Amino acid sequence: METPSEKYIREHSTGQTEALKWIQQQSHIRTNYPRMISGAMQGQFLKMLVEMLKPRKILEIGTFTGYSAACMAMGLPEGGHIETLEINDELEDLIREGWSRAGVSDLITLHIGDAKETLSQMGTETFDLVFMDANKREYCEYYDLFFDLVSPGGFILADDVLWSGKVFEDPMPQDRQTLGIASFNDKIAADPRTESVILPIREGLNLIRKIK
Repeated sequence: METPSEKYIREHSTGQTEALKWIQQQSHIRTNYPRMISGAMQGQFLKMLVEMLKPRKILEIGTFTGYSAACMAMGLPEGGHIETLEINDELEDLIREGWSRAGVSDLITLHIGDAKETLSQMGTETFDLVFMDANKREYCEYYDLFFDLVSPGGFILADDVLWSGKVFEDPMPQDRQTLGIASFNDKIAADPRTESVILPIREGLNLIRKIK
């Protein structure tokens, strides 16, 4: 259920396009975990962030039903492109129809398969922005696999880094997802190659800039 603050933010922020509303609706109808989509507020943030940073190449790890990729594609500069990774092949038809409705199909390449395997096969391709919203247990492994693919001065955006507050509970829950997120946050805080700030948007976004 929508909280009063969420309702106020929604009512005072730019609304969704019809295509994004369709993706959100179909995510609720056709998937078991519709809350995994970025949603209107975070989607608008992603679009505006892309418009500000003007990345030519974006890597997304974790497409789900394609909502966040569509939002980022809407903000791409001319000639920009997104490579996005999703493990669940049963979502492909929904993803592609949503992108078609949003008019962004030509701006996105979908890779179906295990993210770690796909990342290990990307060779020397470089990206100006990476958005990570996949298996929380494997955030550290993803980071190690794609870090060298990020352009100097490029950005990484990691979703769900506050994990409903579990990462700062005392004692902290010991499930693998919470431990994975906590380890990732510790890793970023200690990495001298980056600077970062955690933004309390939805479940937390860690905005990271590669400085070395």
